[in-house]
Amino acid sequence: MTNPLVCVKRVVDSSSEVVLTEDGQGVDGRFAGFTMSAHEECAVEIAVQVAAAEGGTATVMTLGDADAVEQLRAALAVGCTAATHVVAESQTYGPADVAREIAAVVRDHEAAGTPHQLVLLGNDAADSGDFQVGIRLAYELGWPVVNGVSSVSVSGGEVTANGSGPDGHETFRLPLPAVVTVLEGGVEPRYPSVPGRMKAKKVPIEERQPAAAPVGPSRVRLVLPPPSPSTVQVLGEGAAAAPAVVDLFEQLGVLAR
Repeated sequence: MTNPLVCVKRVVDSSSEVVLTEDGQGVDGRFAGFTMSAHEECAVEIAVQVAAAEGGTATVMTLGDADAVEQLRAALAVGCTAATHVVAESQTYGPADVAREIAAVVRDHEAAGTPHQLVLLGNDAADSGDFQVGIRLAYELGWPVVNGVSSVSVSGGEVTANGSGPDGHETFRLPLPAVVTVLEGGVEPRYPSVPGRMKAKKVPIEERQPAAAPVGPSRVRLVLPPPSPSTVQVLGEGAAAAPAVVDLFEQLGVLAR
């Protein structure tokens, strides 16, 4: 039996224009709304699949303010059966702080009789771009780790993780317990149904305070890249533009004489 723990973060929906906070330390979501990243949606799906295949339970956790309960409920609505909320202001926590808090949850749950043999995270933080939490967590726990995989399965006390590397398809096998970070694309995340949402509202959420005061992020500031330049060429108007359109298609290789 495997009881995966999947970690999610409340982040700004990046489908709209990205705006930074005045201090450059985070993404301003006042006008964009909030969600969890696509990587984490896939990690949640993998956690649910592993728990179902292994006869275990999938627990979702987050570190964030009171509004982060929305992301926990979203994971509960698609198959996670338990949730843990470390109530804190996530912007004041660096990757090492977050890894320490996850490790504290893992240890406390094990002491309470619900060990997590597998911890799943998104490959990177969608708002700050941190790629460190999975590795720092594995170091904190003394567990093996693999990063950036797209599919995960568990059998016989071993994790099999698949992903793409510079030389093509890669397969990793790790003994449990282990930490795995997930890239989107390997599984299709399910989306909550109305009955799923109603059921998720009734699930009690474990609230806990941070295990220690945060050291804080060490980043100087976030920077938005300049927008990609774009140009428009007017080929003409009405029927008079037809010859220019044909010439353009020939240049692109769409048409051949």
